[in-house]
Amino acid sequence: MSDTLSHFDKRVRKISRRNRRLARGSRKYIDAVGVVRERPTARISAIPFKGLFLVAFSFFAFKGFLLAAQGPERYDDRLQILQDGMAFERAGAWMMQIDPITQRFAGFFANFV
Repeated sequence: MSDTLSHFDKRVRKISRRNRRLARGSRKYIDAVGVVRERPTARISAIPFKGLFLVAFSFFAFKGFLLAAQGPERYDDRLQILQDGMAFERAGAWMMQIDPITQRFAGFFANFV
């Protein structure tokens, strides 16, 4: 008896989960037999990965442009001034330090500057 009840509870949970997914949005389609069915639409991620990628790409491109335009010596001098400042300025210096991605962008922008 308890085995039957557990199977029933499992089916009820599965149907409830499917109905919750269908409530968020669905798409209708016709299966091989010709019955119209609903398929839940794909969930959109809460984290906008494209936007985050675009921001990171722009940040590294900006750093690379500054490095190419100013040259490594002057860029390091400016970073040293920031490192000698307050906590916020030190955080900015840490973010603006030269890394391999920045060097790649600087090499690209060196042809244009």
